[in-house]
Amino acid sequence: MYEAFGITDPGLVRKTNEDAFLCCDDLGLFAVADGMGGHSGGDVASHLALEAVETFIERSSADDDFSWPYGVDPQLSFDANRMRTALHLANRRVFRAAESRDDYTGMGTTLTALLLDDMTAVYGHVGDSRLYLLRGGKLTTLTRDDSWVAMLLASNPTMDRAQLASHPMRHVLINVLGARDHVDVQVGECALADGDLLLACSDGLHGPLGETELCALLACGGDLGGLARALVRAARDKGGPDNITALLVRCGSRS
Repeated sequence: MYEAFGITDPGLVRKTNEDAFLCCDDLGLFAVADGMGGHSGGDVASHLALEAVETFIERSSADDDFSWPYGVDPQLSFDANRMRTALHLANRRVFRAAESRDDYTGMGTTLTALLLDDMTAVYGHVGDSRLYLLRGGKLTTLTRDDSWVAMLLASNPTMDRAQLASHPMRHVLINVLGARDHVDVQVGECALADGDLLLACSDGLHGPLGETELCALLACGGDLGGLARALVRAARDKGGPDNITALLVRCGSRS
């Protein structure tokens, strides 16, 4: 049993909002995408990716006669394989669209998706949108950013984070949907507990707000709509330099 609420805001700097989110209660599917690209490309990419993911998850939940065009990983559960395939199909959809029109050249999108079945969560991830879990007052990041900074820190955890935070390449992504015909997909799953709170968000939220601030805001409890709007306000108060999207899912009974 769970409840969900999502909100997106253009922020204070961007002229358009290229973020998008998906709340599909009947499928237990929730996702956030942060598009990028010239003209309307980012907006197109984020919506195409979400549509592709929803289509495959819906089809594979209602019909056992479907193909696995990217194979099956025997180390993953059935739902984790569904998620993995959905993200690969989303990549193909965006990549082909980018090749079809000159003004879509270079478009792409991040995507962080969550699939719930009873009290089990499967998540898929590409890019630098994130999925967090708040449990017992502790905030845990479930995804790993596909960014230049994250790659450097993974290879050398002792690097000066303050210096990297101001580096001109700090926003460079090394893996997004639609940039090439193959994409590396992160897939994971975890057991959930009553009262767990999940946050999927774009970097327009987790960029201005550190984990300490996010944890403090989420720990306030209350209805999810109020929490989501408080998160957006906090990011806007920090300058709102990018589009802001927050999608909250609470498991079990309300706190």
